[in-house]
Amino acid sequence: MEVIFLHIIYHCVGGSHSSSTAAAIHLNMLPIDHTPNTFDLLHIPFYDTQEKVDRGRIFLRGIDEYGNYVYNLSRQFIPHLMLPAILDLWEILGQNKEDILFVNTMPCVNIWMKIGGFSSRRLEWVKLGRPIVAKGTLAAYDCLIKLVQETKKQFH
Repeated sequence: MEVIFLHIIYHCVGGSHSSSTAAAIHLNMLPIDHTPNTFDLLHIPFYDTQEKVDRGRIFLRGIDEYGNYVYNLSRQFIPHLMLPAILDLWEILGQNKEDILFVNTMPCVNIWMKIGGFSSRRLEWVKLGRPIVAKGTLAAYDCLIKLVQETKKQFH
């Protein structure tokens, strides 16, 4: 019996905060049983790092304990265009559509993440925006944990 590994893509507007945090939780880089401190969050190598040129790019963040590939994606405000295009290309390349899973992290995003993320990434006011978005991310952390747990339940 052939083992099939999933390709799990956490996606959000900017790709720097909610989807990056979910990917880090999924990969056990951040705890799943409690909220980390700001220091631990900010030391995830891909948290609050995506630039304008990274929009629309799928970044492999690691392989989970089950052998699944975990990615994150900045899909901006057009998931209705980007996600079907990715899925179509996936199938054109001969892959099975059941082997790719898109996970929208936007339901976990709060106002602090929007304000901080906009300040840090769009305006490039990192010193102002990063503490605000980190505070928002930690406030949303329980939601992100639940999202990751629900994602993992789908395949194990």
